[in-house]
Amino acid sequence: MGRYYLALAISLLVPAICFAGSLSGVVVGVKDGDTIYLLTPDRQKIEVRFNAIDAPEKAQAFYNKSQQSLSNLCAGKEATVNTSGFDRFGRTVGDVFCQGKSANVHQVESGYAWVYRKYSNDANLIALEATARSNGLGLWSDPSPVAPWDFRHGTRPESFEQTQARVRASSKSDEGFSCGSKRYCRQMVSCEEAKFYLKQCGLYKLDKDGDGVPCEVLCGG
Repeated sequence: MGRYYLALAISLLVPAICFAGSLSGVVVGVKDGDTIYLLTPDRQKIEVRFNAIDAPEKAQAFYNKSQQSLSNLCAGKEATVNTSGFDRFGRTVGDVFCQGKSANVHQVESGYAWVYRKYSNDANLIALEATARSNGLGLWSDPSPVAPWDFRHGTRPESFEQTQARVRASSKSDEGFSCGSKRYCRQMVSCEEAKFYLKQCGLYKLDKDGDGVPCEVLCGG
């Protein structure tokens, strides 16, 4: 009898772990920037969490704009989902296509979602995120955006006053660098200066690929 229940438990777990296939239907709701509700032809309403990306939480800046970006592409439209399994909340996880376009890609390249690095190292998505970041698109127009996974663990963005105080406190380095009017890698005289502008002055556009190394011409990478 014990073996029977063990086999039964395993049989119930396997679909949740290995389930992969496709779904189609109409998007009847957009919960946020990375989750939709899909109504299938047999009238099942399925919550679909996008694979590989993470959009702003409800209490975060750009939550509404991220949701609207996804709504513009998918709300009320026919959609196809290439499913890859379920998350810990029981939601279907997958890659979503609306109007012939990958909604996962759309959110990242528009600057309204991060690549969820814990679950994806997709080079194409990472490159699209880096481009959106360097161009200041969407949430990347914020000087200090907080990733949703950090926000969920209590990290909060600096207030304007905090940012100004930090910049003033670090306005000069031991090497004599200061947060001035420089904005581009071609203006930097050394890798050390580029790192100062990135880390102390918040000039994130110097790190175009988001790897923490600014101005690859100077610093390598």
